[in-house]
Amino acid sequence: MTALIIILLILLGVLLLLLEFFVIPGVTFAALGGIVLLVGGIYLSYHQYGATIGHITVFGTVVLNILSIVVVLKTNTWNKIKLNAEIDSKVDKLDDIDVNIGDRGICVSRLAPMGKIKVNKRIMEAKSLGTYIDERSEVEVIDIVDKVVIVKLK
Repeated sequence: MTALIIILLILLGVLLLLLEFFVIPGVTFAALGGIVLLVGGIYLSYHQYGATIGHITVFGTVVLNILSIVVVLKTNTWNKIKLNAEIDSKVDKLDDIDVNIGDRGICVSRLAPMGKIKVNKRIMEAKSLGTYIDERSEVEVIDIVDKVVIVKLK
């Protein structure tokens, strides 16, 4: 019965690590859980069956991990469920700025510290000086740096 538990712990740990590598981006509970399950299975093997079986379990776990990664990469198993999103949007840069320092406008959205303002009948993105400015507040353009409009509360 203990051998079955060890095998299940190791297989579940390998599955969680595969999910982490190919499906879930970043370090999540899947990776941590997979490592804990693998270490738990190896520890249980050493504890119940001794050093020889423990060494065999460690070697088998390493081989199983490498083999499973190779098989998954070769067969494209995870292509159906892996994350394939690409970011193709761009921030609108002001090419023809018709905004001057001293112009006044109104916040279309909250500036925290970035948001949308309406100046000279044109809606554009603006940045405050680190303070939050509520929607529908009157603002004044104080600077334009690298085509980014910087405003302050009027």
